[in-house]
Amino acid sequence: MARYTGPRTKRSRRSGQLLDDNKAKYFDRRPYPPGDHGRGRIRESQYLVQLREKQKLRHIYGILEKQFRRYYKEANRSSGITGTNLLQILECRLDNVVYRAGFARTRPQARQLVNHGHFQVNGAKVDIPSYQVRVGDVVSIKERSKETFAVQHAIDTIDRSAPEWLDVNADKRAATVTLIPSREQIDTEIKEQLVVELYSK
Repeated sequence: MARYTGPRTKRSRRSGQLLDDNKAKYFDRRPYPPGDHGRGRIRESQYLVQLREKQKLRHIYGILEKQFRRYYKEANRSSGITGTNLLQILECRLDNVVYRAGFARTRPQARQLVNHGHFQVNGAKVDIPSYQVRVGDVVSIKERSKETFAVQHAIDTIDRSAPEWLDVNADKRAATVTLIPSREQIDTEIKEQLVVELYSK
């Protein structure tokens, strides 16, 4: 599956917000936009603000444009608030659940671990990062993958707590989806309404 492979810190600098926890020291060193005119004033149109917010959301979850647009259409068709629906779809991706559960240090690492077949859902191997988990699903690490260095290192060093909608059993290396997260339970710093306005034009 296609993924972004370009410079990650440059994306954070362009958006004005750290998008990859693994690159914090580089972002702190130069938090202004890249380029010769990075420190100059930029006249921001409404379209620029909306586009930047959409790009920020795409980059946070590691989604390319075609798939992101498909997620938006699905969110728009569902009942409820479109922006919240979109965030819920993104949060329920398997690679994001692996990241949220603390089995990977970053979302890109979670995506790679899923791709390499280290995780299973309800006892069956799933190697598709975009797989949508549902309430009641149990995401676990395969028995022979439990001692994988990347997973072990993440569990031993990550100090963030799992969200309320995940019940994580660190000893069994498993996480159960207890509910679909509400907007208040999603800590992604994003103004999703701007994304909805952009696609509504």
